[in-house]
Amino acid sequence: MTEVGQTTRYQRYVEEISEDITETVQAMGCQPILFIGSGLPRRYMGAPSWDELLNYLADQCPAVEKGLGFYKQLLKTPLKIGEEFARLYQEWAWGGGRNEFPENMFGEDVNAQAYLKYKVATYLDSITPADISKLGNDSFRDELDALRGIKPHAIITTNYDRMIEMIFPDHEPIVGQHILRGQQLSVGEVYKIHGSIEEPDSIVFTQTDYDEFAKKKKFLSAKLLTFFNEHPLLFVGYSASDPNIRSILSDIDEALPEKGGVIPNVYILEWNGELTDDSSPARDKLIATEEDRSIRVKLIEASDFGWVFNAFAANPVLNDVNPKVLRALIARSYNLVRHDIPTMTIKADFKMLHQAVEDSSSFAKLFGVANISDYSAASAIHCLSATEMTKQLGGKGSYLAVSLIRKIKEETGIDIKESDNRYHRTEKVNNTTFHKYSSDMLSILKKIQAGEVYELDMS
Repeated sequence: MTEVGQTTRYQRYVEEISEDITETVQAMGCQPILFIGSGLPRRYMGAPSWDELLNYLADQCPAVEKGLGFYKQLLKTPLKIGEEFARLYQEWAWGGGRNEFPENMFGEDVNAQAYLKYKVATYLDSITPADISKLGNDSFRDELDALRGIKPHAIITTNYDRMIEMIFPDHEPIVGQHILRGQQLSVGEVYKIHGSIEEPDSIVFTQTDYDEFAKKKKFLSAKLLTFFNEHPLLFVGYSASDPNIRSILSDIDEALPEKGGVIPNVYILEWNGELTDDSSPARDKLIATEEDRSIRVKLIEASDFGWVFNAFAANPVLNDVNPKVLRALIARSYNLVRHDIPTMTIKADFKMLHQAVEDSSSFAKLFGVANISDYSAASAIHCLSATEMTKQLGGKGSYLAVSLIRKIKEETGIDIKESDNRYHRTEKVNNTTFHKYSSDMLSILKKIQAGEVYELDMS
């Protein structure tokens, strides 16, 4: 039984995972990439699972004469079931169901699978809230605010609905095959790789759709590898067994210079409703990818996602930057370099540009960005995390340093983390609190580890 005021095992887990996330985000110096699966709209707007959606489609179409169980026995996979449902929907649409569809869908140039996709789109549109204020119930309000606070560099989703656009209105949706065309700026964009309800024909729902998608995903794979090399990645709303996540992680696995070990910047957030104060979940997970390979990534288990989102939002340098503004800056810079300067349609002060690009702060001012320096001078003194101290003590993770700090409290009655002092400083960014330590703290821990006498100076 946990005593009053004592940190529980799960609280320690939250603290240590939060610290690991914030360290990763700050070390990489850029905003995270979010991979959002169907679990998130299911959580916030009651969207159906794949089976529930297939059940709905079966109920809507008289030509689907047998229950979903029959088609599962016969066809095995959801994509093959979708293929059969598409055939039955076309048959129904050209017969007794004609009034269920717009008249312009009965031309000879309309795709045969369009009728099924139209029903998918209209159903998901009908259950989508009118605006962000109606998304989720009151218990999710803080969680949604924390999610918005991440200000992700970009978002990739296999979802069809419009929920992400509601949460991130400043991000530009890029749908389906449009990803393969045009100038992609990579920042402030939502890549809806399996289509959108606003373009029903773009929806990837059948085996034919998925086979076509697989043929054309080389560009997407290249973009994913760029994201992987440069950004923290968070998968949320997917289960580890989801074929979509296995496919994406397989692309990442191809780019790894060395196999084995946990990938330091890839996290999977999974919901666990059975967590208690005594829970101490696993910190990583081995996921099978394609062709009998596997990849190990960082695992986060939570019933409340708010603390996880807050940790990913803990990059104060970019908290107030509007993705729409960044996208406009990059687009203008792209056109300047690719078109305007080579064709001399503008007068360029090359001396000024050369001087600006040599210095990061002056380059930022060129774009009207006032300050991109570190947000706290105190971080120069308290620059170590528990994880970094553990590494210097010869361990892995953060447990060794945390346990030695706990030993100080047991032996002296002094809680180093209770205040800001020469050994420790608390940082709070958004709603996330994490702890940083000085080289003096590391020296004390080395003495404790070696069994030597130590003395604290709390003056």
